[in-house]
Amino acid sequence: MDPEQTADLMELQQVLARYAVGMTQDDVEAVTDVFTPDGSYSAFGETYTLKDFPALVAAAPKGLFLTGTPVLELDRAAGTGNGQQTLCFVDQTTHDMRIGWYTDTYRRTDMGWRLHTRKMTFLRRSGARDSGKAHDTTRPTPTADASG
Repeated sequence: MDPEQTADLMELQQVLARYAVGMTQDDVEAVTDVFTPDGSYSAFGETYTLKDFPALVAAAPKGLFLTGTPVLELDRAAGTGNGQQTLCFVDQTTHDMRIGWYTDTYRRTDMGWRLHTRKMTFLRRSGARDSGKAHDTTRPTPTADASG
């Protein structure tokens, strides 16, 4: 691996770590800062743009977002990439867990590497794998303008 490729991988790992720490600390600015301006998060059968993030983060349960080392595939020439990262969320008040993984796309911007899209897949006790409970009344719905 050449030094530039290593630097890109390390930079993107730090971006993903800032996402997990931002979510753990309930810091919506830190979470939005790791996305491209047209970035999005998908779960619960919906896609949320950055303008939806304050309401989405506010509605999210509070606790520890423990992520694993990501698997990253980057096209340095194009400034794009994709990857996956495991997640174990532990609720702060009940210590209940949610587990699964993120499927991501990345872009290199003037600010460095950033998340472009992040999609959550939950692992259920039943063995099912899904994007979350679409009927969860505590979560906000995305804004009508999907352009961000």
